[in-house]
Amino acid sequence: MVIKEAKFLVSNTRVDLCPEADKPEYAFIGRSNVGKSSLINMLTEQKGLAKTSQTPGKTQLINHFLINNQWYLVDLPGYGYAKVGKESREQWRKMINYYMQKRENLTCVFVLIDSRHDPMQVDLDFINYLGNLGVPFVLVFTKADKQSASKTDSTIAAYTRKMQETWDELPRMFKTSAVKKDGRDEILNFIDEVNASVQQQQQQQ
Repeated sequence: MVIKEAKFLVSNTRVDLCPEADKPEYAFIGRSNVGKSSLINMLTEQKGLAKTSQTPGKTQLINHFLINNQWYLVDLPGYGYAKVGKESREQWRKMINYYMQKRENLTCVFVLIDSRHDPMQVDLDFINYLGNLGVPFVLVFTKADKQSASKTDSTIAAYTRKMQETWDELPRMFKTSAVKKDGRDEILNFIDEVNASVQQQQQQQ
């Protein structure tokens, strides 16, 4: 896939104010400070498309971007940031829960995981939450450039073992580096394949 155009559309906290559900939608989410904005900017090759920050928990809204006038990329608020108050966490939970359940064109969720850390319960809980909802998702291991390839592979293997305890089928997994652009082609090709599948299904209806 060649991204010719990527533009910001709208930020909000309500699903009913999201753009019309007329295109496949891919949502990106992960723990605060997982490198989500950097990954989105790397995928679209637009340095300032998603706002990066040194402050974890900066993204508080559902941010929609239109890619090639064909599909939506959604930047969702990060989870698991300890300094966010109980009330803010509850608002986040309600907003994300409603989005995941009600956004009818949500095609796939990209769950971002920091490849430098062993499996964390907050990530496993969110993965299981998506599984319980029946929402399609893949795992994206970020910041692979910060360590050796063997350490990244070890983290992925650890998540695989952990998920095999309760999952019959494992999701697709991607290794990425926003700095080196590792994983960019693999993720965009995956989105391309899914878009083609969605289009084929629509034609058959």
